[in-house]
Amino acid sequence: MDVPKLLEAASLLVREEIATENDITINDVWDYLTHDKWEVALGLLEELGDVHPLPLSFWEALATAAEQMHLRNSAAWCRWRCYETRNGIIRADLTLHPTGESHRQTPLPGNGVLRPMWDIGNRTPAGESVLNIAQLWVEFTPSQGPGGRSTVRLAPLDPSQWQHLQPSQVITMHEDQTVGGTAAILEIQPPTTTTAA
Repeated sequence: MDVPKLLEAASLLVREEIATENDITINDVWDYLTHDKWEVALGLLEELGDVHPLPLSFWEALATAAEQMHLRNSAAWCRWRCYETRNGIIRADLTLHPTGESHRQTPLPGNGVLRPMWDIGNRTPAGESVLNIAQLWVEFTPSQGPGGRSTVRLAPLDPSQWQHLQPSQVITMHEDQTVGGTAAILEIQPPTTTTAA
């Protein structure tokens, strides 16, 4: 296990001498590491990304540490956060159509492996709809079943095609010719780094 990678990520935490009661510090992470609680330390560091934006190097260090610990889901999540740091965050409230109204009969995987097509309003010069591809990450659950509703994160194949989206805009998801679900945009955040994707 590469302790330096976790410590490199932890070095971005609040210094002990200026920490408030609710801040996570490098000493908190170090305490878990010294007690061989690697996964707890990693999980603690992963949660920091929801508090404030963190640099690409933070997510890269965590992804490397997770890969070395053979924690596939954590590694995938940290790589996802690397993508979002470079390209921005798109969060949406996705409702899948129930079985019988779309071709999906089983839950869709929530860990970023599905790459459905989306009608986000783009058109050809002739006025026909253009579908754009984006990976899908379902928040807080490993999958989403037909008829279900979840908050999702989208990672577009071509982020430049998605720049016109606004909160509350509704887009549709397609896994084939039929509409598989609708999503209302909840949040759009710009990239936090200028590093190329």
